[in-house]
Amino acid sequence: MQEWRRGRAARKADWAVRKAEWRAAQKRRRKSGEDPDHGCGPMAPSNAFALLPWLLLGMGAISNVIKGETPNPWIGALGLLLFNSLYITLVFRAFDRRAREAASTRWCLAALGAVTCALALAYGGNWLLFFPLWGLATGAVIRGRLLGPVMFVVTALAGAIAGLDEGWDTLGIAYGTLVSGMVTAAILALSETVKELRETRQELARAAVDQERLRFSRDLHDLLGHTLSVIVVKSEAARRIAPRDMDAALGQIADIESVGRQALTEIREAVTGYRETSLAAELDRARGALTAAGIEPVVRQSGHPLPPQAAALLGWVVREAVTNAIRHSGATTCEIEVRSTAERVRLVINDNGNGVGSSTPGSGLTGLTERLAAAGGTLVGGPAPGPGRGFRVTAELPVENPETAENEESR
Repeated sequence: MQEWRRGRAARKADWAVRKAEWRAAQKRRRKSGEDPDHGCGPMAPSNAFALLPWLLLGMGAISNVIKGETPNPWIGALGLLLFNSLYITLVFRAFDRRAREAASTRWCLAALGAVTCALALAYGGNWLLFFPLWGLATGAVIRGRLLGPVMFVVTALAGAIAGLDEGWDTLGIAYGTLVSGMVTAAILALSETVKELRETRQELARAAVDQERLRFSRDLHDLLGHTLSVIVVKSEAARRIAPRDMDAALGQIADIESVGRQALTEIREAVTGYRETSLAAELDRARGALTAAGIEPVVRQSGHPLPPQAAALLGWVVREAVTNAIRHSGATTCEIEVRSTAERVRLVINDNGNGVGSSTPGSGLTGLTERLAAAGGTLVGGPAPGPGRGFRVTAELPVENPETAENEESR
């Protein structure tokens, strides 16, 4: 009883979800001008009801009972009631996976088989048509590797018992039993596969939305963190030098305006997903931001030219590390070194500050670590070895050889 109640609660919850999804789909159809969907929503009959009309195969047996052509009609009527009850129970339980796989369902199917065999042996004739119904219920309940052996036993029993009464017509009963079971199982398995594919598609869509939100949050954090730090630093510089050198202060204010305009452009690009960071541009911005903050920049770059993807990722690392150095380190110098070979590129950013916050990396470095890991690289941030060495960020990425990539594409 408790299992039946849990199954009923699960069906009610599933009904509510499907009803809400169907109503949302109907709203989208009306907004887009499409015709409403009247036949495949939750208002349509449940799949279990599609198997109930097959009970009309038993109308011949019911007619025999009503006309008194069946010996012991009360026993026959009781058998009909029991068969129909078991069949209806099975087809409804077949569409709930937990109920279908329960041991009670298997016992119910065995009881249906026993009633079918008893009625066929006792009356024959029209009563043999209950074998295809038993096969249909078997195909609805049994799935997987068990289906073949079970259907073989059901078909063999149908053929053997029908052979006692029908002779060559036994082939029709056996064939109908086998086909009804196998076709029902195939259709229901296909229906479940389609349902799982739809659920998978929805899950992939939700995952894509979550991934896009994560991308946007990372870009927004990196963009605003760096830009606001530069604006604050230049504003402080303009305030300090304004009393003694107004022209220099106006220059700093002009830089603030330029940074603000550039930030607006980058935020629009980040929203649309077309933001590409250039390593050379970020190195130039790093020099200007560090100089404005009173930190001496030392930039060294050597090696092979980098592909756009690797340069873009390293540009984000430069932006985040320089922003942290300006805001937290209290450094006087910041060294940025880029060394690249044909296979790999290494970026090291080291300041001589106090390394505040190095023990627990922030969301910026965490997000960049995930980005580089997705591209096959690594990112490590922490106190530099040795006393007074400050904070060090090291990023490494594999570099794809453009000539090799072109050769592979031509192949």
